[in-house]
Amino acid sequence: MGVLDVLGDRRWLVLTGAGVSTDSGIPDYRGPGSPVRTPMTYQEFVRTPAGRQRYWARAHVGWSRMWQAEPNATHRLLASLQDRGHLSGLITQNVDGLHERAGHRDVIDLHGRLDRVICLACHEVTSRSELHDRLAALNPGYEARVGEHAPDGDVVLAETDDFRVAQCRRCGGNLKPDVVFFGENVPKERVERSYALVAEAEALVVLGSSLQVMSGLRFVKAARRRELPIVIVNRGTTRGDDLATLKLDAGCAETLSALCTSGH
Repeated sequence: MGVLDVLGDRRWLVLTGAGVSTDSGIPDYRGPGSPVRTPMTYQEFVRTPAGRQRYWARAHVGWSRMWQAEPNATHRLLASLQDRGHLSGLITQNVDGLHERAGHRDVIDLHGRLDRVICLACHEVTSRSELHDRLAALNPGYEARVGEHAPDGDVVLAETDDFRVAQCRRCGGNLKPDVVFFGENVPKERVERSYALVAEAEALVVLGSSLQVMSGLRFVKAARRRELPIVIVNRGTTRGDDLATLKLDAGCAETLSALCTSGH
């Protein structure tokens, strides 16, 4: 049984994960060969000034590389499939904005976007580029430091005690990237919009996600309850393998390219 046998002429809802962006040079958390990661938790970020200092120091150094990343073949193929009417929606667990930069419309950024910053006090949302310039002025030469690049656009640094953190221009509150940290809940409105897409979908295609976190897995479970055809394309096992109609241990770009070549 192949992908076309499962999907037929149905329109698909797509759920994407970090494996979609690895071809753009952004590392993932759980792909084959990935090192153990210890990302910042929401609780640590809000609890201690040192936690915020560590986060923003690492994120400041990593930002230039993250935002220089370009959409890859998978992003472009999905945008093309949307233009041709084959998709009913796209939910991404990624925070890199690459689907939108490839021309995809109406993406649900389940975990937010790294190119936006939110104040935890007054909730004003501002540009990450603007904050980057402010941090560069406060910390001249800091972004030249070298470290291992991590999946969330930050760089692993041993010492961050000398980094100066910027506060909200409007109220002086603490700034946080407008993304969902580990230990933080996905906003209810995004969850409801995503469930609505599942309710209207004819099929679900999961690309590049290990589905280790419930924020994505719950939509696969909802699709299974609706008895929708489910195709999972991911290098390595996922928590949703037993829910899938078809699981492919393959690359996202090569799978989509083959589908497009076959007439989709």
